[in-house]
Amino acid sequence: MIGAIASYAGKIEATKTKIEKLRTQICDEKQRIIGLDASSFFGYDALLTSLASQPKVRRTLKGHFGKVYAMHFSGNSRDLVSASQDGKLIIWNSHNMMKSHSIPLRSSWVMTCAFEQSRNDLVACGGLDNLCSIYRINQAQATRAISELAGHDGYLSCCRFVDEASILTTSGDSMCILWDIERNESVIRFTDHTGDVMSVALDPHSPKIFASGSCDSTAKLWDSRVSANPLVTFSGHDSDINAVAFFPDGRAFGSGSDDSTCQLFDIRCLMCINKFKSEKILCGITSVDFSRSGRLLFVDLSCVRFRFDSSLTGCPIRARVV
Repeated sequence: MIGAIASYAGKIEATKTKIEKLRTQICDEKQRIIGLDASSFFGYDALLTSLASQPKVRRTLKGHFGKVYAMHFSGNSRDLVSASQDGKLIIWNSHNMMKSHSIPLRSSWVMTCAFEQSRNDLVACGGLDNLCSIYRINQAQATRAISELAGHDGYLSCCRFVDEASILTTSGDSMCILWDIERNESVIRFTDHTGDVMSVALDPHSPKIFASGSCDSTAKLWDSRVSANPLVTFSGHDSDINAVAFFPDGRAFGSGSDDSTCQLFDIRCLMCINKFKSEKILCGITSVDFSRSGRLLFVDLSCVRFRFDSSLTGCPIRARVV
């Protein structure tokens, strides 16, 4: 017995030695990376060269007569839906610039819209009417909603289809709600936020997992299969979070806030791993999204129409005013 204890004690000491050695190696590597020039380390100069010219407008879709408040692409990356305060929801073919549907809305005060991503035959919208209206577009005319989801006590700020049978909505009543479209009723209410919930983003590889951003300055990660409590709450912003978007691999998400910064949160280490800011930007950030590769973060500002930053370095690359 004494021999066995001595053997285990020796193994423990050997393990401790290995841990200390690894810790030293990690610290040395961190110091080495910090000493490198960030521009050369991330190929930032080459990225600037490839983006030397301003982005070009490929197509202009004309048809609305009021402010276009929201738009969302379908899963086929060709069709898109736009919602305008002229009281119309328009479905476009972005390749030939033709309108396939023009849907009159019951309320012109629309704030969000969404396109179902698998079969591409459902669109949704909502706004100050506190409703999420869903339309089926695989028919000649789509003038009446097949479902109107009523349950929020505040404006509808964002909506995204989870699948063909369910949709997620966020609202000024501080709630996110998962809905069953066929039964026209709520399934789960997510109530942990203490301010208006402004945006929601679904994990591209597991839509049951989603992130939300709120005016309580926090972003929360949820799993609708577990419970109505958040998996993680991410803090770090100093003002309202207006937008969230998942990184293409689903292992992180970005947020944009009225504090003029964007942050990149890693859902594996449960912390912010990059912060995007500029002393020249004093206005709030209203929308964010990543490029397909994830290398670029596109940002919409209330003072500059859009800019894009390197998601690796956090450095601004270019701004465009349109």
